Amino acid sequence: MDGKRRISLVIPVYNESANLPALFVALRDAAATVDGDVEFLFVDDGSGDDSLARLEAFAAEEPRAKVVGLARNFGKEIAVTAGIRHATGDACLTMDADLQHPPAMIGAFVDAWRGGAEVVVGVRTKQEDAPLWRRAGSAAFYHVLSRISETPVTRDATDFRLMDRVVIDEFNRFTERRRMTRALIDWLGFRRAYVSFEAPARPNGRSRYSFLKLVRLAASGFVSQSLFPLKIAGYLGVLITLFSGAFGLFILVEKYGLHDPLALNFSGTAILAVINLFLIGIVLCCLGLIALYVANIHAEVANRPLYAVRVRRGVDAPGV
Repeated sequence: MDGKRRISLVIPVYNESANLPALFVALRDAAATVDGDVEFLFVDDGSGDDSLARLEAFAAEEPRAKVVGLARNFGKEIAVTAGIRHATGDACLTMDADLQHPPAMIGAFVDAWRGGAEVVVGVRTKQEDAPLWRRAGSAAFYHVLSRISETPVTRDATDFRLMDRVVIDEFNRFTERRRMTRALIDWLGFRRAYVSFEAPARPNGRSRYSFLKLVRLAASGFVSQSLFPLKIAGYLGVLITLFSGAFGLFILVEKYGLHDPLALNFSGTAILAVINLFLIGIVLCCLGLIALYVANIHAEVANRPLYAVRVRRGVDAPGV
């Protein structure tokens, strides 16, 4: 990979006015260490403070800066998507505006990309101001997701990541509305490298992700990465049906076939409870069967690309 390449830094912004002056300085310092052209692409996600005005003032004095202002707050995932679609670089690096994704690490991402990686993932090893509930929730989320996900999951992987142009073009083919950007990038595959970093404390303000927003993001990740939650009813139905069927057969043989040699004396109420349990298992199995059809509908509605292409030689891209 040759030396001079264009890098787009995609930075979603939402009510980060207090952190922007320090961010501008840090971005300029980091860009000075990168061998190549750097584009600062800010996406204001409908901020309620003067973030957009600060971004426009910075763009007026910094020719490398571009600003996309969304009409309202659409959420971070959509803001990141908008930034990636507007990126013009040979690679783009997504990062947060609160300085918890250290701009000083940009050079390490670019070096890994120049070394042949098509996706460079930032892995957080420590976060200075993360409360205990958030660290515990993050650990639980990655533990569960790694067990049920249909694609490999890296614990503590973040949205601080770089994508080569070939990955950007494939990513832009996604049409899902409820999305988790990092999960979609993981789904694509491609050659990847990892850069570890420590997230410093926010200089000003606090995280915009409330507990409820984090729960929604986790739910979105589970749904988009795995069909296991949809199939839980079917799995429970099979277990309940097998258990209650075997137990009911035991009662029939022990009580009526062998005339209660163990003196267990099963009452009519107990037998009725086992029959009800067996019928509940059958109902859950039927729900599981319906879930398989819903899973097929989900796959079609999501409309993900059937495949991702790294290289084309001697062939043109097929028409859409």
